[in-house]
Amino acid sequence: MAATPALAALTGAGVPHEVVKFGHDPREQSFGVEAVKALAQAGVAPEQIYKTLVIAVPDGLAVAVVPAAARLSLKAAAAALGAPKASMADPALVQRTTGYVVGAVSPFGQRKRLPTVVDSSALRWERMFCSAGRRGWDIAVAPQDLIRLTGAVTAAIRT
Repeated sequence: MAATPALAALTGAGVPHEVVKFGHDPREQSFGVEAVKALAQAGVAPEQIYKTLVIAVPDGLAVAVVPAAARLSLKAAAAALGAPKASMADPALVQRTTGYVVGAVSPFGQRKRLPTVVDSSALRWERMFCSAGRRGWDIAVAPQDLIRLTGAVTAAIRT
């Protein structure tokens, strides 16, 4: 299997994880919904599946990890990161900064480590699912490992 930077980061850090692959439809634009549908068929609870969003804050970019079916509260994410405001980041800037295309941004293995906030709901799970850095690939990982490896804070950041 060709490793993505996310998988290389997890393997390099010795973090236990499982890669789950599903068929990605290139016409699909709602990548989180696609992951929820595919992984639900494999018996994964939809609330266990998270999306990685990149947001713009006054000092640059940051990452917000929220349940795939939820909407991000930009105000709550900004507050958790100590920023006065936040907006969704430009997709071209996201790709240049993280090394990932939109719909495949992983919280792991980004070109530049960005401040990260994870929705506190992740702590209810033994394993959560997030992007492995390629559309149609997810990683099952312990939330505590995600938080530790990314230096994330946790907060209620969904609406």
